[in-house]
Amino acid sequence: MKSGFSNIDEYIALSTEEIQLKLRELRKLIHNAAPNLLTEKISYQMPTFWYQTNIIHFAVYKNHIGIYPGSKAIEFYKEQLSHYKTSKGAIQIPINEKIQKKIIQNLVKFNISDLKEKIKK
Repeated sequence: MKSGFSNIDEYIALSTEEIQLKLRELRKLIHNAAPNLLTEKISYQMPTFWYQTNIIHFAVYKNHIGIYPGSKAIEFYKEQLSHYKTSKGAIQIPINEKIQKKIIQNLVKFNISDLKEKIKK
């Protein structure tokens, strides 16, 4: 993917129409998991959703959409994520597969809850 975008709308616009629909859906799912809480920005050349720290990122590749919620969230939800290719901090959703609403929302909510617990301490 080209660089030179300064916001998530510009990032999404660089993809095909079919992929744009998936990315808009993903963006909406992330915001719906934490209504009126997350700020959007570009970080590490990826769409990023921020609340006092980076909560979740995504990026589009040739064959998949990468979701980056961090290693702690991936470990916590490893059972739900077992049919995806994962690494320490990333999840690969095949480009032709439907994005599973519950998984995305769980990852976002987990990271916000984890952040709030850290702040309490």
